[in-house]
Amino acid sequence: MKPGAGVSAVPLAERLRPRTLAEVVGQRHVLGEGMALRLAFESGQPHSCIFWGPPGTGKTTIARLMADAFDAQFITISAVLGGVKDIREAVERAQLAQQQGRRTLVFVDEVHRFNKSQQDAFLPHVESGLFTFVGATTENPSFEVNSALLSRAVVYVLQPLTPDDLKQIVASALAQQALPAIESEAIERLVGYADGDARRLLNTLQTLAVAAAEQQLHSITDAWLLTVLGQQLRRYDKGGEQFYDTISALHKSVRGSDPDAALYWLVRMLDGGVDPKYMARRLIRMASEDIGLADPRALRLALDAAQVYERLGTPEGELALAECVLY
Repeated sequence: MKPGAGVSAVPLAERLRPRTLAEVVGQRHVLGEGMALRLAFESGQPHSCIFWGPPGTGKTTIARLMADAFDAQFITISAVLGGVKDIREAVERAQLAQQQGRRTLVFVDEVHRFNKSQQDAFLPHVESGLFTFVGATTENPSFEVNSALLSRAVVYVLQPLTPDDLKQIVASALAQQALPAIESEAIERLVGYADGDARRLLNTLQTLAVAAAEQQLHSITDAWLLTVLGQQLRRYDKGGEQFYDTISALHKSVRGSDPDAALYWLVRMLDGGVDPKYMARRLIRMASEDIGLADPRALRLALDAAQVYERLGTPEGELALAECVLY
């Protein structure tokens, strides 16, 4: 993008949205040659499924591509905002399409939030084959999705995008001249900031494009990037699957006597906005349950670290928590 050039009115995420399966970035474990979901596309026979993965991993995009591949009308329902009325409207549209010889794919976002009345209105039509059901969730469907609905769908686990995947998205944006050239250090920071989330990366690139156009920048440097991003934190899902996975990783690192990993997971949680007092309680629990009599001093150290944080607060008190984890 030339300095001073205007920013396209079409959002960057829309401009870079994959139009074919080959354009999808990441998820090679399900979309690569010979992989399960790829075979489903190539079979020409749609089947109900649930995409489980963190935000920005392509759940909605893949669902749209499925509808295109099977020449099906695409209907979206939000399990949070939609109700039984929305499901009935989707059924009517699917019945009309069926009369015209066309398939229907109903995409349910946040499917783990489906309540009983929604499921009761939805299930009979999945069973009859009136439409193909595709759900998206950031929570483990084995625990959060109704068993009757789960039994009628194949679960595909989508992974966070790798750094190479995210760099590929940045390269695509640069190829579209959506923003000025970006220094390699800035790209590395962007990739780390996105933390596997393509949507977050694209939204950030859009923000940078607007700011760079206003300032007529020739290139985006790492220093300028820092001033634009400010103190925004890495993504962290405080109430969901990722939260408990990260706690588990911290426990395992301590039990495995891996100081580097233990310190990483502690800082990752603090960086993500977890209350340090909660972390202090976790350290006391680890000292009592995971270490116990193997080293009785660990409990005393954890209690002291919690007291130090109570007195000093952030950021000084967090140092005591880090020292406790390393011990």
